Amino acid sequence: MSEVILKVEHISKQYRLGLVGTGTLSQDLKRWFYKIRGKDDPFLKIGDTNDRSKAAESDYVWAIKDISFEVKRGEVLGIIGKNGAGKSTLLKILSRVTSPTTGQIKTKGRIASLLEVGTGFHPELTGKENIYLNGAILGMTKAEIKAKEQEIVEFSGCQRYIDTPVKRYSSGMRVRLAFAVAAFLEPDILVVDEVLAVGDAEFQKKAIGKMQDISKGDGRTVLFVSHNMAAVKSLCTRALVLESGQTAFEGKTEEAVNFYLKSNRTNLSKALEIRKDRSGSGKLKLTSIQLFNKKGDAVDSVISGGFMRVKFNYEVLSKVDSELVFAVSIKDRNNNIKSLFVSDEMNIDVNILINRGFICLDIENVLLRGGEYNLTVLISEFNTDAVNHIDRIEMAFDLIVLQGDYYGVGKLNRMQPYSIIPATFS
Repeated sequence: MSEVILKVEHISKQYRLGLVGTGTLSQDLKRWFYKIRGKDDPFLKIGDTNDRSKAAESDYVWAIKDISFEVKRGEVLGIIGKNGAGKSTLLKILSRVTSPTTGQIKTKGRIASLLEVGTGFHPELTGKENIYLNGAILGMTKAEIKAKEQEIVEFSGCQRYIDTPVKRYSSGMRVRLAFAVAAFLEPDILVVDEVLAVGDAEFQKKAIGKMQDISKGDGRTVLFVSHNMAAVKSLCTRALVLESGQTAFEGKTEEAVNFYLKSNRTNLSKALEIRKDRSGSGKLKLTSIQLFNKKGDAVDSVISGGFMRVKFNYEVLSKVDSELVFAVSIKDRNNNIKSLFVSDEMNIDVNILINRGFICLDIENVLLRGGEYNLTVLISEFNTDAVNHIDRIEMAFDLIVLQGDYYGVGKLNRMQPYSIIPATFS
């Protein structure tokens, strides 16, 4: 039986909304006095669950609540969930950046964390100096760090700037160097949050390959948080799904990803006008999306290679003086973007049409294989200074694409995912 290297037992973390502390000096002193005596916090309250879509009914919220799991040496555990589900809070507790309100963690060996761009870096120090600083924090000797220095620099691709202060690095350079330091200084447990998304495609591929080497070749453990379901599937041996700060599912990676995507799709049954998981200024509000074929008939699905009209219905809640742009991205079941359509690139002047309450994007050829997809929709305004989101909704609409005779040869194209394609096609 493989050795358990990390054991999490009933971990919870509570935060107070608004004010920091209890609200009065006397109560803060009372809390401190209880703590040094080894007693429970006298002001620990029940609090709300971590559902960001609902108005608070309490001054306290459980960012995560009663989470327990074990990780064995050499495993790669994926931690997935929507924004605000508690993933980053959990990783910060595991990395000892913050302490849990209740519960305990048992670990064997060193933990290295990459939670934010440039985690643990001092901006005034050079890249090389930060390598030695991070190694010292991990408990390594100068000789051990020096033996790994060249590998770290080469992997990061920052050779030219290694003697330059980190404050002058781009975000991509920082994450490259930070990942290289965390991966090559041989921690027993490597904790990686969504930061790899900052790097370019070439670096992401290198980083995922390195994490596979760490787990399979070196027998070390990786905790990996990502919204890229394809990366989770290819890298992780097991996955944990968090919802509103609690464990919703734990099991095999494929089953966990399917559970997560299915739970997201249940939200699509709600009308867009009452969806709370949206962002933007709110000057316009999407209320519904409809699909039409070339005849103008409303449809529930489209044919691969065929015509598709996407109709956005919305309310104008505030005057917009800047240039408006509507966009729709089509994503597959692993949340990878397969197509992106933007109104200004299609020569549609939204501002002229704004007061009629709907806009249509016509897609002449749906270049997608048969299967299930979803639409992320976005309304933005452009001005001289920046691009500002007005309304953005992830997984706003389920799209079913039927197999089609795309090439007109009397043969239907294959479905996605591509696992059904014969080996000769791969």
